[in-house]
Amino acid sequence: MLEVRARPRLIALDWGTSNLRASLLGDDAIVLDARAAAGGVMAVPMGRFAQALLALCGNWIERYRVPLIASGMIGSRQGWVEAPYLECPAGLADAAVRLTSVPVAGDTVLRIVPGLHVVGSDGLDDVLRGEETQPWGADLAAGRCAVLPGTHSKWAWMGEGGEVTAFQTCMTGELFALLSQHSILGRLMRPGAASPQAFEQGVQLGLAESGQLLHALFANRTAGLMNRLPGEALSDHLSGLLIGAEIAGAQRRGVVEPLALIGDPALCDRYEVALGLAGLASSRVAEGATPRGLWRVAMAAGLLEDTSR
Repeated sequence: MLEVRARPRLIALDWGTSNLRASLLGDDAIVLDARAAAGGVMAVPMGRFAQALLALCGNWIERYRVPLIASGMIGSRQGWVEAPYLECPAGLADAAVRLTSVPVAGDTVLRIVPGLHVVGSDGLDDVLRGEETQPWGADLAAGRCAVLPGTHSKWAWMGEGGEVTAFQTCMTGELFALLSQHSILGRLMRPGAASPQAFEQGVQLGLAESGQLLHALFANRTAGLMNRLPGEALSDHLSGLLIGAEIAGAQRRGVVEPLALIGDPALCDRYEVALGLAGLASSRVAEGATPRGLWRVAMAAGLLEDTSR
């Protein structure tokens, strides 16, 4: 049993496609305890979301009687209930008045943060579902650009008052998984030690040939066929190539330095190297941006009583 000295105030849930992460937060979004399970929306059988939530942190809910708030794919069409999309520009105050409530058990209610929608300068629709809480938790200044590496990498441009004014999604991580596991490129790949040099070569190729990406991708195979790279280095080369192409696309749209990197430390390491090769400065946002963002949305929504008096 957790020994809690600080008073628990909020249960914040990052509920994505593959995983469910729960944080028990005290004053100022201090994480008092954290739990995780492979209970993402695609892993919950027959829509038994309440049971999945209670299995992970039902004792928190029963013991502390604090509000619950969630962001992520749990609010998608495949999730518990579909939360609306807010049109950009949108900030946490806008999200706070558009929370979607769903009953859990008894009088316990879960509030789900809405996603964001934008039509880019290219006329294409784009959406955020969960990642919007991270730049809000990072408290980024107007004009900053946040880079959120992942299966679907996100680049978000910030405006006044913490508003997300625009963003774009790149399917970099998913494309890497598909190509390395289910295409001919993976046939020459072999497990082995990381190859920073091959990664950097891939980044440079992706930066230079982003407009010819479909052609440049085949160079990953020929690098193995012509013995320019060993099989153990091809995975890193492909990763660098895709990340380099992603960065080149964002550069064409326009970015303001330093870029704010938010997310998994290992992925941020890769992006930090790649951004440097592209001549772009970046800085890391401290871990915990998602629970901090959820805390701020909960505060703006009036879910947390004022304990300062």
